[in-house]
Amino acid sequence: MTGENTSYGPDRQEAVYRRGMLEGEPPEFPVAYEDLEERAREELSEEAFAYVAGGAGSESTVEANDRAFDEWQIVPRILRDVSDRDLSIELFGREIPVPVLLAPIGVQSILHDEAELAVARAASDVGVPMISSSVSSYTMEEIAGELDAPGWFQLYWSADRDVAASFLERAEDAGFEAVVVTLDTPKMGWRERDIELAYLPFLEGQGVKNYFEDDAFCDRLETDDPWADPEASLESFTDCFGDASLTWDDLSFLREHTDLPIILKGVLHPDDAARAVECGMDGVIVSNHGGRQVDGAIPALEALPGVVDAVGDEVPVLFDSGIRRGSDAVRAIALGADAVLLGRPYAYGLGIGGEDGVRSVLKNFLADLDLTVGLSGCASIDEVDRSTIRRAER
Repeated sequence: MTGENTSYGPDRQEAVYRRGMLEGEPPEFPVAYEDLEERAREELSEEAFAYVAGGAGSESTVEANDRAFDEWQIVPRILRDVSDRDLSIELFGREIPVPVLLAPIGVQSILHDEAELAVARAASDVGVPMISSSVSSYTMEEIAGELDAPGWFQLYWSADRDVAASFLERAEDAGFEAVVVTLDTPKMGWRERDIELAYLPFLEGQGVKNYFEDDAFCDRLETDDPWADPEASLESFTDCFGDASLTWDDLSFLREHTDLPIILKGVLHPDDAARAVECGMDGVIVSNHGGRQVDGAIPALEALPGVVDAVGDEVPVLFDSGIRRGSDAVRAIALGADAVLLGRPYAYGLGIGGEDGVRSVLKNFLADLDLTVGLSGCASIDEVDRSTIRRAER
């Protein structure tokens, strides 16, 4: 590893303490995840908060994701030189400064008017790669224009193959460096909060800009301007959004339409992970969609070791679903993840403070991660392995 040694934790601590003690300015935004969530509950509309916070059914999977981390405890080691810490990793030939990426979250305009543009600016400022969603509130090209940090594009595989191919081509042309294909959402899960509020933001025309400005999608319509007949255009969107008929044989379509690395998101079973490698995919993301798809599903963290064992060193394994603090990231990496995806925390930061809120969340998260790595006795992410943790004794 040839990354630059960093000091995210001490630098953030010093900045916060100095501003508070010397200038009388405590942090503007909540630090604890629970406080972020509560502030978002207070400031966002009921519908927007429910859309982000909610999960499938009884939300038992959301809760299980959180509890799963308590099954693993960090075992700190002492008298190791951790004065300099290297958090950098390499993914697909690109060195990135931290083992953290921003998870793809759609329809961010329900949280803040600047939506993904604000997130892209904050991510670039802090140096965290961003994964941009197919159902973003701004086009992928507009988001890429704000990104200085590495950017990946997340594909919801449309039932209209022309639309899917167009999205892949546009993502590559826009400068995104990899494609994340979400495969656990051929249909949206049964989300009780959204059902009770009868709320689906797409039907308000939010999160559909990539589609409405796509030539292949517009070819499906009777008019060149989707907004001229929004009802018909939105019906066409819902008709082609996902494809429940996909099988492993269809993966060749992706490879035919992009030269970018392809990472499959939503992998929980070791056999699926092994099959992804056999099919020539470049990486997998262990994820249960943050508990938003299947009520009672296996916690993502519980699935991680089996997936890691199944793929070995063949492809990178990333982890998503339940990352809230730096200690969560350390435990996931110790269990074999090459990097983690951060989701709801930055969404809440966006909702309560726009770009500044996202920046605050990211700086705090990286500070926490940096300190946890060092205080565990590791001088680099490479040193975080299975020996760093143990199963909790009950």
